[in-house]
Amino acid sequence: MRPYFFFSYARRDHLAGGAFVDQFFTDLRDELARIEPEAGPGELAYRDTERLRIGDDWERQLSRMLGASRAMVALYSPAYFASAYCGKEWTAFDHRTRRHEEQTGESVPALIPVLWEPPPEDLPAEVRRIQYVQHDFGDEYATGGLRHLLRTDPHGTAYRKVVRVIAERVREAASWRVGELRDLDLGQVEGCFPVPEIAVVATRSSLVRLFVAAGRAGDPPAPAGASNGERLPVPRSGADGAGVVVTGAVGPAGPYQGGWYGAHPRDWAPYHPPRLPSLAVQAQQVITRAGHSTSLETVGPDLAEALDRARENNEVSVLLVDPWAAGTEPYRQALRDFDRQNHPVTAVLLPDSTDDPPAGPARARLWEGVREVFARTWLHRSGPEPLFRIHIGRERFERELLSTVTVAQNRLLDQVDDDPVAARAQFGLGPDPRPMPGLTIPAWPPVPPEPPVTPGPPVPRPGNAPETGNATAAGTAPGPRGALREETVPLTSRAPSEGEADR
Repeated sequence: MRPYFFFSYARRDHLAGGAFVDQFFTDLRDELARIEPEAGPGELAYRDTERLRIGDDWERQLSRMLGASRAMVALYSPAYFASAYCGKEWTAFDHRTRRHEEQTGESVPALIPVLWEPPPEDLPAEVRRIQYVQHDFGDEYATGGLRHLLRTDPHGTAYRKVVRVIAERVREAASWRVGELRDLDLGQVEGCFPVPEIAVVATRSSLVRLFVAAGRAGDPPAPAGASNGERLPVPRSGADGAGVVVTGAVGPAGPYQGGWYGAHPRDWAPYHPPRLPSLAVQAQQVITRAGHSTSLETVGPDLAEALDRARENNEVSVLLVDPWAAGTEPYRQALRDFDRQNHPVTAVLLPDSTDDPPAGPARARLWEGVREVFARTWLHRSGPEPLFRIHIGRERFERELLSTVTVAQNRLLDQVDDDPVAARAQFGLGPDPRPMPGLTIPAWPPVPPEPPVTPGPPVPRPGNAPETGNATAAGTAPGPRGALREETVPLTSRAPSEGEADR
């Protein structure tokens, strides 16, 4: 089998925005199927995540499919050019096209770059010779890349045009039948990138990873007596439903609102009346406007490992937790495990409508359940610059979100001591300010110098007559056994210490 195209992308780009990468791959494959109806479904494209199975020799399979695919679609980004394996894939396929030209005299544009995000400036000469920006794709594509188009208008004209043109280029390249490279071994390929400077910069990331723990429309109700009350899905119609489903809860005080939910946890809307976009999407927009990139995931059993990986990559994380979902699976155990561990650059926000439920026993039980899940983290909610914040109303959400992101990034900055200048630049900060010259501040009030004291003859105490005879070596007269001797200590002039001056 010779796939029409091999999909080459950076793993970090998929971690940072997997939904966008997945959507582009699917849209491109579907468009190619539309214009090339004779191609079978398995013949259209090769992507590692769709074809690799447990037990496969992944490097051998990648080598075989890269050597057989008729074209390669490469997602250009800083992460792509910082990836050693992407460098191997790019170099190997470029070698195939050059070899084909040497053997046949045909120059086939089968290596098709897609501008995912603006790449670094200092690209290798081999990469620069292949055009990767097309004028009629528009300025937004040229300056922000395809990921930007997907985020701002995923079904817009500009995005659809890029997909259509790339699909046509794949079909054109496939018709030339570039010669196969059957003995390709990617493990032996020396990639033309990453170059050292690019690799260092790319390891610094201002990515903020968002994790959502919230219910879905149609979730089964919590068992009776659950710490967060009983939940009952109730369909809701009308404009204020915003196209989602409201999940109500029934308690001793009567029915009350439990939040608005959709088919996915990211659709959660905790405030009344519900608005679009959902809370998770709103959080992404707020963080993006602040100059950072974001990823969005659902809290799962591997939450702790995901947070550890983020910290290793110099990334901060934010958990958006639905108080109604915290005490039930599939989130309860993952959140309790998080609470038992140390995640100093992860923030936790629990949005809350003031009437959800109204003040009373039901509300007390709801938040007691949250406290049980976050037993350890709960104790730090009132400290200076806390990363655990509860009862966040709609009017405070954006401010609290940006505040916790800043606090988490500052804590991460404190931990990065190998390259402080690069670490500060990671968050858009300049170098540390120059230290102020030392200041000599006199103590106040000034203490005048005292004249030196010359030791004189000992003064006898009342009732102790001086003894006659030789004096001691110290110049003091010995007293009777058990009596205290008075020694004269020379006085010196000194300024008070810093602590004494403060007192």
